[in-house]
Amino acid sequence: MSSATPAPAPSRIRRLPLAGVLRLGRPSDIWFKPALSVVAAVAPPNLTLLALGRLDLAMYTMAGSLCALYAHHRPYRARAAILARVVLGMVGGLAVSLVAASLTTSAAVLVAVGALLAAVQKALCDATRVGPPGNVVLTFITSASLFAPQTLGQVPGHLALALAAGGWAWVVAMAPGLVRPHGPERRATAHALNATAAYVEQRDDARSRAAAGAAIQAAWQSLLSAGARTATRRALDRLVVRAEVALAAPADADPRHLRAWARDLRGTGPVPCTGEDGELLGIDAELAVPAVPLRRRLGPLTPLAVRTATGCALAGYASLALGVGRPYWALVTAASLYQANLTLTWSRGVQRVVGNLVGVLLFAAVVPLAHLAPVALVLLCLVFNFGAEALIGRNYWLGSVCVTPMALLITEFAGFQEPGRLITERVADTVVGALVGFAAAVAVTNRRAGSRIEQTLTAVERARERAARLLAEPRSDDPRALESARRALAAELVELRAAVEAASGEWWQGALPQERVVRAEQAGHRTLAATVRHQAVRSATTEGTRP
Repeated sequence: MSSATPAPAPSRIRRLPLAGVLRLGRPSDIWFKPALSVVAAVAPPNLTLLALGRLDLAMYTMAGSLCALYAHHRPYRARAAILARVVLGMVGGLAVSLVAASLTTSAAVLVAVGALLAAVQKALCDATRVGPPGNVVLTFITSASLFAPQTLGQVPGHLALALAAGGWAWVVAMAPGLVRPHGPERRATAHALNATAAYVEQRDDARSRAAAGAAIQAAWQSLLSAGARTATRRALDRLVVRAEVALAAPADADPRHLRAWARDLRGTGPVPCTGEDGELLGIDAELAVPAVPLRRRLGPLTPLAVRTATGCALAGYASLALGVGRPYWALVTAASLYQANLTLTWSRGVQRVVGNLVGVLLFAAVVPLAHLAPVALVLLCLVFNFGAEALIGRNYWLGSVCVTPMALLITEFAGFQEPGRLITERVADTVVGALVGFAAAVAVTNRRAGSRIEQTLTAVERARERAARLLAEPRSDDPRALESARRALAAELVELRAAVEAASGEWWQGALPQERVVRAEQAGHRTLAATVRHQAVRSATTEGTRP
């Protein structure tokens, strides 16, 4: 296949969208799980502190409790490890903040520490693909802690509170596994089947094909991280194979069957049986492939980390220059903006500003109730915790409507404050953080986005050539190798589409090799279809030779 690329066109400025930025989407299938989990994780520590008359310590228990927001889409074996790392990361970042706060009262130094912490948290969360809420919760806690009065002698006790609450959050997040141990894998498989059915119905729609490919890849990642290959997981493996086959050969697929299998995965009933284990020989080979080292995954994220550090620092210093008493709000606003590319960062900025402005109005409405008694303050925080997680999947701005009053109420755990000043400072920091943070994103361009496309194009071409070579070898009768090659090619095609979308959203980017991308995707999908036909012929031959 030719690898020639079109002659690069001059760099051009891309328009930033407004239409659709605030449009509400469908809620997540499991929106209630993180919402209920965070309430169950936050309530016992806060109510205990309320009974003891020490609500001033709630910020430290909240640090651990909010870890319950993570990893709800991961299988329980993977979830256990991810949550443990999140708790340790939260406590580690909190330790840096508390030690810094105890050693200096210089706001300029503290803002610099907060900006560096935000950049590290952003890079690590993206590299490990920890999933929502990503680095934002970590940055919120560590940045706020930088400006909490502290002494070195208090640090161990405050960290112990955070660690204890984090341990409880781990228990809360793992508890559903006792009732539905294969729930996350079943949901991921059902999503892959439904997404593939949507593509089969539309056929030539590139967007639905990319969505189906990403859903299938996510289902494989879920299943391969789930642990022992139990009978249930092997049955789910076969259903994902059916989705792969339908994606590669949509003309031969029936979307009704795909959707029926997806419906059967609800609840805890038996998983539909669709084939034999001979289809799954490639999984063993894939499980044996070592994971990509973290250092290699961090490399492409360097521009995003620099954007985060620069934007957070400048936002914090701008807030200080305006005389705002809580510069960490501006820092957190900037940290929350940065997405895979500038277009998405712009959209998140608009959503953040709108959500925060509506949120301060909501805070103004409920703050008289919060001031009635400490128990009212705790209960309102629980309500807003639930609302934030229940709504944020519809659109980020809608979740921010609840996040904003919750964050303002948390500042009152140490003592009631004057609402007008809180509202004014929050609005000022939101606007400053959004404007300065976005300006930093414009200034720090991501020139590596284009090179990532070249790298993924090369990987796709190599994966396609390997699969084609196995198909062409007359004595290639090793289904294990062909299945592994097919899945590797499918994964690389998903990575290519993600790389193209990330680069397409940069505002000052040279012309992308669109012609080469289209050729690579077309050739890759033709090869996938050929592997499906080969496996179908082989299965029919095997069936025919059985006694």
